[in-house]
Amino acid sequence: MRYFWSLSAAGFAATAIGFGPARMGFGLFVPEFRSAFSMSSSAVGFVSSLGFFGFLIGLLIAQALLDRRGPGLPVLSGLAAATFGMGLVALAPNLPVLALGVFTAASSAGLAWTPFNNAIHRYVSDQNRPAALSVVSTGTGIGIALAGLAALVMVLLGISWRLCWAFFAAASAVALVGNWAAFCRIDKNAGGGPRDGWKDLIHPPAIPLFAIGFAYGTTSAVFIAFAADHMVNSGGMRGIPVNATPAFVYICYGLFGLTGLLTGRVRDRIGLPVLLRLLMLAGAISVSVAAIFPDNWMGLAVSSGLQGVHVMMTSAVLAFWSERLFPALPSLSFTAALLAAAAGSVLGPALAGVASDAFGAGAMLLGTATLPILTALVLRNRHVRDTPR
Repeated sequence: MRYFWSLSAAGFAATAIGFGPARMGFGLFVPEFRSAFSMSSSAVGFVSSLGFFGFLIGLLIAQALLDRRGPGLPVLSGLAAATFGMGLVALAPNLPVLALGVFTAASSAGLAWTPFNNAIHRYVSDQNRPAALSVVSTGTGIGIALAGLAALVMVLLGISWRLCWAFFAAASAVALVGNWAAFCRIDKNAGGGPRDGWKDLIHPPAIPLFAIGFAYGTTSAVFIAFAADHMVNSGGMRGIPVNATPAFVYICYGLFGLTGLLTGRVRDRIGLPVLLRLLMLAGAISVSVAAIFPDNWMGLAVSSGLQGVHVMMTSAVLAFWSERLFPALPSLSFTAALLAAAAGSVLGPALAGVASDAFGAGAMLLGTATLPILTALVLRNRHVRDTPR
C-alpha cells in the first residue's frame, strides 16, 4: 500500500484533466468558438483533428520518455501542457492561437495515460493493482462530466467561456502540483521497458486490434467534434437554453462512460468477439441517433450515453487486449493500439468537417456510422485472438 493512494489519487487527477477539459473541451465549446472566431464546419473539423494530432504526438513522446526516464516526466509534462494549452485557449485572440492551445492541451492525454499504467504496474502490488487502475480510469468519466457541469454553470450564470477555460487551466495547475508531490516519493530509476520492440508488434493477430482502434478513434472523434454542435444548430432541447445543450451531452457522456469499469466482467460473461461487435454497434447507433433526433431529450441521452459506453469500454478493451497479445511489451503494445485510434481521430474530424459543409451535419453523422457497422460485420471470431503470441 506504500504508493497505492498517492498514485491512485494522482492518476485520477491527471486523467480527469487530460481526458476531460483538455481533450474534450474543444467539442464541448464548439458553439462558442464558432461565434467568437467565425468558424465553418470545415474549420471545426480541422481544429478538432489538430487536437487529436496533439494526442498522437503526446503518445509518441510519452513512450520515448518512459523508456528513458520512467513514468514521472511524461506525466508531469502532460499536465504542464494541459495547463499551458488551456490557458492559451482562454486568452486566444484569433483562430490560429486557439488551434495551438487546443493542440497543446490535447497532447496532455497522450503524455499521461500509458505512463500512469506503467507507474502502477511498477510500484503497486499485484493485489492492489486492479483497484488502482480502476481509480485512474474513473478519472476519465468524472473529468468529462465535470467539464460538462462547468459549461452548464457558465451558461446558467452568464459566465464567459474564457473564464471557464481559465478555471480549467487553474485546476490543471493544481493537478500538476499534486502529481509532482506524488512522483517525488517514487524512486528515480529510469526506464520503463524495452526500447526496441516496435518491430515485434508487426504480427498478424494484432491487425484486428489496430482496426478496431482505428474505427473507434474515428467514430468517437467525429462525435466529439460535431454531435453537440449539430444539436445546438437544430434548436437544442426543450426547457433549457440552446447553448446549454453541449453541457448535458458531456455530462451524460461522462457518467455513462463509468460503465468502462465493468468491461472485464462483461468480457468474461459474453466473450471478447461479441463485446467488440456490441461496442461497434453502440458507436454507430450513437452518431446515428445524434443525426436523426438532434432536438429530442431521449435522443440526447441515448446518443451521448452510448458514446460514453463505446469510448470507455473500447479503451479498456484495447488496454487488456494489447497486453494479452504482447505480454512482454504491455506499455508499447497499448501505445500502438492508441496510435491506431489517434490516426482515426486525426483523419475523421477533418474529413467530416468537409462532408458536413458539403452535405449537412446530419448526413455526415449517418455516413460516419457506416465505419463501425462495417467493422462489426467484417469481424470474425477467429480474428480476435485474446491469448499471448
